[in-house]
Amino acid sequence: MTEQQTGAPERLRRTMMFVPGNNPGMIKDAGIYGADSIMFDLEDSVSLPQKDAARMLVFEALQNVDFGSAELVCRINDLHSEFGRADVFAVVRAGIDVIRLPKTETAQDIIDVEQVIVEAEEYFGIPLGSTRMMAAIESARGVLNAPEIARSSTRLIGIALGAEDYVTDMKTHRYPDGQELFFARSMILHAARAAGIAAFDTVYSDVENEEGFRHEVELIHELGFDGKSCINPRQIPIVNEIYRPSAKEITHAEQVLAAIEEARAKGSGVISLHGKMVDKPVVARAERTMRLAAAANATI
Repeated sequence: MTEQQTGAPERLRRTMMFVPGNNPGMIKDAGIYGADSIMFDLEDSVSLPQKDAARMLVFEALQNVDFGSAELVCRINDLHSEFGRADVFAVVRAGIDVIRLPKTETAQDIIDVEQVIVEAEEYFGIPLGSTRMMAAIESARGVLNAPEIARSSTRLIGIALGAEDYVTDMKTHRYPDGQELFFARSMILHAARAAGIAAFDTVYSDVENEEGFRHEVELIHELGFDGKSCINPRQIPIVNEIYRPSAKEITHAEQVLAAIEEARAKGSGVISLHGKMVDKPVVARAERTMRLAAAANATI
């Protein structure tokens, strides 16, 4: 079941930092930068001759390195490659939180990997369902199938846009205004929301262009994405700053939650604030605002 379905507090995933699986130094230090999620990459950032060594390195790190409270994610190689199945078994055994599928195009891609995860959990005596999943959507076909992908498994915590492969598939390239990604972002975001899971935006590869990165994060924040994939620790504080609620938003959220407590104390099922009814969406926004404020150590 999704976090929303279980009633558990929604986990904040403002930042998901990519870490190459073959870089011991970056892996060792990954937990110090404050990313909400750390994604160890065994796919694109690792050359073919280094695949097996990278898998072993990530396996050892997951068992021996303290990454703090970060959610731990691993992007595996495609299941149809010679490395995908071994990747799944290694990271499941090591206790990974989430397995990220690359280049997801259909719901069947999710189902196929989930079957291997089940095999690995059973083989290592790990409770079934412990290992979550997320999908990277990187093609026109994947974007059009996003609603089915998002609903394909209760293990899915989210879906993400992979822009570089997507724009290549669309026979275009990245532009400063991001218009080439608008349809894909909208599809992925709506598919995720309809399924009750998270939506992640793509990486911004020009790490020296802080202004461009900031503009893109502001855009995806306005659209409603849960967070952004990052490739450099310097990008993390910028995302957190933009996702930080304003003093006005925090004040309103506190007033909404106080109104709820007042209604409960009176035994009333009717909640009002400043003469207006407070309905469920308003409460959900207020609760998320306070989680974001707490994460950013924000005060009014």
